[in-house]
Amino acid sequence: MAIRKPTAPAEKSAVFAEFLAGAGKDNTVFTPGSIVEGTVSVVKGDDVFVDIGYKSEGIVGLGEFADPAEVKPGLKFQVMLRELENDKTGMVNLSKKAADDQIRWEKVQSQYTEGCVVTGTIRSAVRGGLLVDIDGVEAFLPGSHVDVTPARDLTPYIGQTYEFKVMKISNERRNIIVSRRELIAGAMEEKKAELLASLQKGEIRKGKVKNITDFGAFIDLDGIDGLLHITDMSWGRIKHPSEMLKVGQELDVMVLDVDKDKERISLGLKQTTDNPWNTISDMFPVGARVKGKVVNLAAYGAFVEIAPGIEGLVHISEFSWTKRVARASDMLNIGDEVLVAVLSVDAKEQKIALGIRQTQDNPWDTVQERYPVGSRVSGKVRNFTTYGAFVELEEGIDGMIHVSDMSWTRKINHPSECLQKGQPVEAVVLDVNPKEQRISLGLKQAQTDPWSEIASKYAVGSIVKGKVSKIASFGAFIELEDGVDGLVHISQISDQRIEKVKDALNVGDEVEARVVKVDRDERRIGLSIRAVNMTEEEVKALEAEATPTDGAASSAPKNGEPLGGLAAAFDDAFGNVEWQPGEAESK
Repeated sequence: MAIRKPTAPAEKSAVFAEFLAGAGKDNTVFTPGSIVEGTVSVVKGDDVFVDIGYKSEGIVGLGEFADPAEVKPGLKFQVMLRELENDKTGMVNLSKKAADDQIRWEKVQSQYTEGCVVTGTIRSAVRGGLLVDIDGVEAFLPGSHVDVTPARDLTPYIGQTYEFKVMKISNERRNIIVSRRELIAGAMEEKKAELLASLQKGEIRKGKVKNITDFGAFIDLDGIDGLLHITDMSWGRIKHPSEMLKVGQELDVMVLDVDKDKERISLGLKQTTDNPWNTISDMFPVGARVKGKVVNLAAYGAFVEIAPGIEGLVHISEFSWTKRVARASDMLNIGDEVLVAVLSVDAKEQKIALGIRQTQDNPWDTVQERYPVGSRVSGKVRNFTTYGAFVELEEGIDGMIHVSDMSWTRKINHPSECLQKGQPVEAVVLDVNPKEQRISLGLKQAQTDPWSEIASKYAVGSIVKGKVSKIASFGAFIELEDGVDGLVHISQISDQRIEKVKDALNVGDEVEARVVKVDRDERRIGLSIRAVNMTEEEVKALEAEATPTDGAASSAPKNGEPLGGLAAAFDDAFGNVEWQPGEAESK
């Protein structure tokens, strides 16, 4: 038979000690980390001595109890065994808090899973979020999951109780992550879907301004956003939505369109009121005078609001009866109050034409009384055109002097030949046309016609002195006095044959000539240089020729021919050329 070797005394002692270390009075096996029931035996200061049925008592700190006043001998509770014997005290190391945490965690694990909804109270703020108490277990609420909109200040949430969605449970870290945003977003989506399905075109809904942009405003319809475009805010013109709306403002809006697939809602504010353009003709009949405010300026005119949502255009041509307006901003500013007259109304196109000058007396209506035909007036030369000069008679009232009415004696090709801008002048009113807003003036008519005395000053046969002022192909013009020229025909320059006038004469040359023709009606004087040396008999014959009898023949003399028929020759010469005093020089 086998013989069992007796156990040595030392080995017996080790085995016995091991048994005693792992067994209690009721044969309970004690191991570190296990949870056992303990009973308070005595409280000394901050130490609570606890009997767990082990060979020695353990100690729990009084601070681990929620209410230290209730800790008395005989109180039973659960503790966790940290270590069996402390090397220094020989006592069993216990923890009530660790046991409570373990029990609560096991309860959470058994009751909650990821995705479920729990109720908790936010206790404090930590880095990155908040701590939430869920049945005594701390859970972490990230700051980005506090609400659907970013929360800059987390302090107002501390102490509040909410429902949360469990996002993650980590057994290793004993960590729970929850989200309040997920619950709110989910509830909002459900509410949004229900609201979207219930919306009908044309119905009126209450909303709150959520956000304002340059093109409109987003309105919260208690769970879903709709766009209120700037063009649907007012029947009138607005530059920016902020002129009418503020964030947080409550208002009634009309549902204009609903796109359920794209979840887009178009809203209107002006549609909740009557369209003023439907009765515009009754409100503002043509000819009516109304007060308005300038709300916008353009280069071509000003937009004036004459009623809420009703604007009309005052074109720059309707600003003044007399002033020449280049830009609307030259006369008006935004915000100015003006009196306007209604010129036309187009309700279909929503356009109203307004006028400012129609509210004032038209000075052209009485211009004939102030400037009757034949009256002498004075003014300043304001501007030139190719055919005349404009003279300002009063502010906004101009008269025009045509080039043909500037001189009795000279042909004026451009008004700058005898006038300057800003020059004061006197003229005679020739014609007044109020309808066309035109006044015709004459400069020469305000002066004595020098040709009324020409016949007496320049008798046929007399010798005169003058200066060559212009050269033409058919002769030379001799200035006898200011504004009075005579013509020397090419045949009367010399006894020798002249091919070109400039071969014999130059502008500025001083010459003597004999008067051979005076035509007051045509305002022409005929001269002859070659006739200066005529005899008295020839002069008398010339004077007699100046008054020809009916049927008298005439022909232009050639170079070197006798002087007879000279006046008649000038008739032919003048008839063959289109000449007036002041004609341009010919090369």
